[in-house]
Amino acid sequence: MSAFREKYVNPFTDYGFKRIFGEEPNKNLLLDFLNELLKDEQGQIKNINYLKTEQLGDTDTDRKAIFDLYCENENGEKFIVELQKTKQNFFKDRALYYSTFPIREQAKKADWNFELKAIYTIAILDFVFDDDKSEPEKYRYDIKLSDIETNKVFYDKLTFIYLEMPKFNKSLNQISNRFEKWLYIIKNLNKLERVPGELREKIFEQLFETAEIAKFTPEQLLSYEDSLKYYRDLKNSLDTARDEVRTELVKNMLLENEPINKIIKYSGLSREQIIKIQSKLKT
Repeated sequence: MSAFREKYVNPFTDYGFKRIFGEEPNKNLLLDFLNELLKDEQGQIKNINYLKTEQLGDTDTDRKAIFDLYCENENGEKFIVELQKTKQNFFKDRALYYSTFPIREQAKKADWNFELKAIYTIAILDFVFDDDKSEPEKYRYDIKLSDIETNKVFYDKLTFIYLEMPKFNKSLNQISNRFEKWLYIIKNLNKLERVPGELREKIFEQLFETAEIAKFTPEQLLSYEDSLKYYRDLKNSLDTARDEVRTELVKNMLLENEPINKIIKYSGLSREQIIKIQSKLKT
């Protein structure tokens, strides 16, 4: 087997995400996560069943949808759970489009009164929407159809939940509930070398055991290597493009004689990085 510096899988890889949340023997991990995420309105979900992730349209020419995870609870309510590694044009449109598949599949032939079961689309994001950058402490967004003036919920059976993981920066001693423990694990799993004492619970110990790379078969290890390579290549490409944009922004602001503090604010770079770019401009 290949040697990995990390002890546990990266949950932001396709393989790591599905190994933790998408395998039948470990579906209680997903069940526990959903219960912590939705307990204020769902109460206790007793059971979930995985459904086919590939959804077809009504005809052969219709566009299809492929979910990362798709399941339902004992009441027939549906849950789409998506991992999104990078910003995508019209991502919110895509999420709304995906929600139409579990809506349409509930349509019954013959007599039907149009009653629908609730649908939840949950997106774990490895990025922050541009519109949300002004709220650095807010990492969870719960969206329902509501009246603009009164904010009263008009329809409570269609819910979108976005978790902007880059904003979740709590340390273990700052965590106050089990849901935050889940977020901490998702954010930091591949950086840990052991199970922290604060996470010594049966469900989390099962997660760490499932995620331990040394216990993979050769075939599983190969699949994870491929998934990890794709994730790292994608992240490196995005980081390079982001750095280039920031560098150009700093250059333009320096040429306009903008103050350093303002450049720091708008570029996100440190004073030392900006001074380094400034010195190159003078050569």
